[in-house]
Amino acid sequence: MELDLNLIDWSRAQFAMTAIYHWLFVPLTLGLSLIMAIMETVYYRTGDEFWKRTAKFWMKLFGINFAIGVATGIILEFEFGTNWSNYSWFVGDIFGAPLAIEGILAFFMEATFVAVMFFGWNKVGKKFHLASTWLTGIGAAISAWWILVANSWMQYPVGMEFNPETVRNEMTDFFAVAFSPVAVTKFFHAVISSWIVGSVFAIAVASWYLLRKGESHKKFALSSIKVASVVGLAASLITLFTGDKSAYHVAQYQPMKLAAIEGLYEGGESVGLVGMGILNPDKQWYDDGEEEFLVDFKIPYGLSYLATRDANGYVPGVKELIEGGYTLADGGMALSVDEKMARGKAAVEAMGAYRETSKALKTASDSIEVALLKNDLAIYDEVIDENMEYFGYGYIGDPKELLPNVPLNFYAFRVMVILGAYFILFFIVSSVLSFKGRYRQKWLQWIAIISLPLVYLCSQAGWIVAEAGRQPWAIQDLMPVGAAVSNLPASSVQVTFFLFLALFTILLVAEIGIMLKAIKKGPDLEQDR
Repeated sequence: MELDLNLIDWSRAQFAMTAIYHWLFVPLTLGLSLIMAIMETVYYRTGDEFWKRTAKFWMKLFGINFAIGVATGIILEFEFGTNWSNYSWFVGDIFGAPLAIEGILAFFMEATFVAVMFFGWNKVGKKFHLASTWLTGIGAAISAWWILVANSWMQYPVGMEFNPETVRNEMTDFFAVAFSPVAVTKFFHAVISSWIVGSVFAIAVASWYLLRKGESHKKFALSSIKVASVVGLAASLITLFTGDKSAYHVAQYQPMKLAAIEGLYEGGESVGLVGMGILNPDKQWYDDGEEEFLVDFKIPYGLSYLATRDANGYVPGVKELIEGGYTLADGGMALSVDEKMARGKAAVEAMGAYRETSKALKTASDSIEVALLKNDLAIYDEVIDENMEYFGYGYIGDPKELLPNVPLNFYAFRVMVILGAYFILFFIVSSVLSFKGRYRQKWLQWIAIISLPLVYLCSQAGWIVAEAGRQPWAIQDLMPVGAAVSNLPASSVQVTFFLFLALFTILLVAEIGIMLKAIKKGPDLEQDR
């Protein structure tokens, strides 16, 4: 199969660009949905109209962001059919199920209750309206659940069986797909970290009011900061736990991603966790005598414990993962990439032979010929079953293709972790000072505003690690991106790349403009002055 590398690169670039733009809107939707629901709950419990007006203001910003997020999300899902049609054919029976559920259940749930939330203030009771606000946020979380189930399955494919007749993977266990450990952890990590984005956004906007509006918006700003600080601090601490679980799953199911994240070219026992470091750009995956880092600071035994829950545990590096020969956790011996490629090619060849034999069987009339063909089919089917675990390796031409971009993953991971630690401190300071009524320092308010782009950088860095770290796989070990791409002219993808780039940029600029206009207008707090 002749691969157009230009087509693959442009298809990946287009999908990455769409996903990055989409993720600018999703975390704010998830984060604001919780904050505005808490504020309306306070209104419901106290009857204080101030909290109603405060909740309505944040709902307005939520609505602006929600509308743009839906537009980018629809385009992202369509790209599976346009740019990745081989992928869609090969695993559409599995991958399409959670996306269909997301569209039918979660999207309509959101659409129903978001309408009540925005337009039902004077048309439904307070209890029903409060329920609608919470259900809008829950609907957004359910929508995220099914999308993250689909993404997690690409990282950890389970609950399926390959059908050589249709050349498709078919779902055999829906619950294994929907509730795999990777899916559960990824959901909580992604959604709860989105609460951090919403909290920083709310604190930054409220701090702007303190800087520009002064006493007239003091009550509104400080009340918003209190709620957002508590939500953000709780989310940050929980994200520490889900991040640890996520890293453990990466070690178990995607060891090459972990090696790239840590810049670990040569593994071993009692491996330290790199806190800070500068990679050696001359280092190769094989034993070339070069050091892995020019400068590094490691936490002793940290990586071994993170990956194996044993401070002295063995963690394979890139070299071991390619060469094999080390002992696995289950006591087996790790295969080399060359062995996996040989078994993958055996599965691919057997699949091709199965299809040809199946066609011949349909036209065969002689009973002896039919019996022989059926016997051949059974042999090919057995070969496929024995080697299907390494099917994707049959499309790998060189072991070097299996190494992700180490610098990108290494530095992106540390951006995420360092900023995550910063936000824990940020929320602690914001919580303490706002509840003590001492959130008046202009330097603190400026830090809050500056923190807004930082939280988006942190959020995007996490997704860069999740997706760039599993390259070259579209589906881990099962299908590389080169086999998943559609048969399109690269020029067509280039044209749509720039069209989407222009469209998304226009939408982003429009959203920012509308947001700024709504923020400058401010909440209706005439009675609270």
